[in-house]
Amino acid sequence: MLSRFSPENFLALLFGRLYRCALTGCTLFLLALPLQAEISPLERIEGLVMPGALIKKHAKFEKKCEKCHSGFERTKQDTQCMECHKAVAEDVEKTQGFHGKIHNIKERECRSCHSDHLGRDADIVQLDIELFNHNKTEFKLAGSHVSGDCSGCHKKTGVYRMPERTCDDCHGADEPHKKRMGKQCENCHTENSWLPAHFDHSGTTFRLKDAHREVACYNCHVNERYDDIPKNCYFCHHLDDVHKGDRGIRCHDCHTDERWSQVIFDHEKDTDFPLEGGHARLICKDCHQKHIFEDEVKTTCFGCHEKQDVHFRRYGKRCDVCHAEKNWTSIGFDHSVDTIFPLRGKHEDLICEMCHREALFDEKTPNTCSGCHHLDDTHGGQEGEQCHTCHNENGWAEKVVFDHAITKFPLLESHIFLTCEDCHASNKFKDAGVTCIVCHEADDVHEQRLGEQCELCHRPSQWMAWEFDHNELTDYPLDGKHVGLDCHACHVEPVEDVIELSRRCYDCHEKDDVHNGQLGKQCKTCHTTSSFKEIKIKR
Repeated sequence: MLSRFSPENFLALLFGRLYRCALTGCTLFLLALPLQAEISPLERIEGLVMPGALIKKHAKFEKKCEKCHSGFERTKQDTQCMECHKAVAEDVEKTQGFHGKIHNIKERECRSCHSDHLGRDADIVQLDIELFNHNKTEFKLAGSHVSGDCSGCHKKTGVYRMPERTCDDCHGADEPHKKRMGKQCENCHTENSWLPAHFDHSGTTFRLKDAHREVACYNCHVNERYDDIPKNCYFCHHLDDVHKGDRGIRCHDCHTDERWSQVIFDHEKDTDFPLEGGHARLICKDCHQKHIFEDEVKTTCFGCHEKQDVHFRRYGKRCDVCHAEKNWTSIGFDHSVDTIFPLRGKHEDLICEMCHREALFDEKTPNTCSGCHHLDDTHGGQEGEQCHTCHNENGWAEKVVFDHAITKFPLLESHIFLTCEDCHASNKFKDAGVTCIVCHEADDVHEQRLGEQCELCHRPSQWMAWEFDHNELTDYPLDGKHVGLDCHACHVEPVEDVIELSRRCYDCHEKDDVHNGQLGKQCKTCHTTSSFKEIKIKR
């Protein structure tokens, strides 16, 4: 009958049960061992030594000891508790809620507060409502909540762990605003007393200042409407608008919260167009003839005074360059200060139309002499556009100064005393040549047999004081009988360009050849330049 249980096994079970009961403090009632040969799987050894019945909530686990126990290892029991009570486990892990906030919760065992096997109706929570410290929860009691009954908040499920925490959760039925103020009751009400209510409007996007401080809520929040309330003055004060809408709805640009009749608009600071001079005496409608904010108001002189333009747009639209706001007829334009072209000399007395023949600021008025005087240029454009190099503004022909040294033909020696007309027959100065022969062709006694490079022999200081070194300046040195010969003895034909003469004796002395050409044309083989009759024969 007891084939499975030896005396040793029976004693082990008995002492094991006694040991567990000693730990839990329960009373042991020894159960008789079953006499049948076979034991159901649900009736394991742990079940044989169970200290008592479980509470109603745990009754379904009464034959599943492994749900709460792991063999005889008590250290794993808390882990198994947390596997079922996941919400409590989360609070402990995050240090929140009552279980998460009590001291050393991770070092305490669940069974130190919550025991079981005490019967179906046992109270294993052991909550003392009178002594419970609510400040150890996420919701600290303050004000009227301190004297409130627990069931007033914990009334839906009977579970104390997670009641609703917002005012609206408990007081939603008592809320008189028809849900239009949201659920943030603490913005106006306190826990001490539901009334009187106070709301700090400075925490909104519309801070109450001056006269608005005394206005009752319902004056702006009609029918308990608190969301999407327009913030512009016109929404509340359109019936007070003496402008009848033609000044728009931006009342705050001119008026203040302190007093409606006080106008604080400063045209100088609040716009880009300060009113000065004659403009300071104008009233708003003089310029703002339509809607003051929707219609674009022109800020240029011409925009308002086009009909008073006596120049008929000839001087453009920038009236302020010449005229002042104080007096329209007072001209304050200074050409020397306000432009890069000061008027001097003959220009000083010119009228504007002489240079500005089109719209004054639309055209690009030239500021060079040639830009205005190109038709008066007697040089035909040869001298370029730098007229001021020779001329000045006092008069076109007055004190004409020109430095000839900057040209290709600087005036030296005798040329210094010449007048312009001596070389320049016309004002087209570049037509004049720069070679001697251009001016001195009539004085050329060589009849162009020595070419046109007069400067090789002659100097500007004295025409007749000439000097030419044939040995240095040519590749045909003069020696012997050639020394002292007249230039024309060899240079007998006029030269068109470069002097090209033969260096062979025969070309000049052919008529003197007594050999009649029988000995060839290399005269220098036998003869010298010292004397034609002097013979030298190389052997």
